Amino acid sequence: MKLYTIGFTKKSAHDFFETLRSAGVARIVDVRLNNVSQLAGFTKKQDLPYFLAQITGAEYVHAPVLAPTQGMLDSYKKHGTDWQSYEKSFIDLLRERHVETSWAEPLRDHDCLLCSEEKSAHCHRRLVAEYLAGYRGDVAVRHLG
Repeated sequence: MKLYTIGFTKKSAHDFFETLRSAGVARIVDVRLNNVSQLAGFTKKQDLPYFLAQITGAEYVHAPVLAPTQGMLDSYKKHGTDWQSYEKSFIDLLRERHVETSWAEPLRDHDCLLCSEEKSAHCHRRLVAEYLAGYRGDVAVRHLG
């Protein structure tokens, strides 16, 4: 099974949707806590399902259970918590939420985890993908950007 991840920051709508189409993404699983921000542009909750359906034929689902808490985000982005501490806290949160039960099986081939971060190295979408892949065992993760 293929599981993709993508961030939309520093991408044009053209590049974003063409990347999804080229990869054959069938469904976007939005792992953002806040998907209505002005910064979200073409990926706002009310617009993204329409764009996906019209441009790529992909489905959309918002999965805030796969997002960090606001406190975790603030600690990392505003108060300088280091990545290792953030990563550990976030993995602990995934365990507390039992996302391996609620999301490992519902994953579909060619799902794509969406977040805002440009690169996956320091983004929770990578952690979610790796966490769920560890439970499934049959998942190949590919970061689209």
